[in-house]
Amino acid sequence: MEVRIGVRDVAREISFESAQSATEVQDQVTAALDGGSVLALTDDKGRVVVVPVAALGYVHIGEQAKGRVGFATQ
Repeated sequence: MEVRIGVRDVAREISFESAQSATEVQDQVTAALDGGSVLALTDDKGRVVVVPVAALGYVHIGEQAKGRVGFATQ
């Protein structure tokens, strides 16, 4: 699942792939906005992205990651 987070007064957005479903990400965003001080999400490599709720501009929850095109084998 692709997640993009816009932070106020910052030109670049935070973009990462998450193993969580869209519903799980949405629930975490909603809980953070309802009463939390930070939004903490985990990417597909186990790294945690923490953003203060007061700095959130937007959260875009995209589609499942599609197969990548290229010559690398995995």
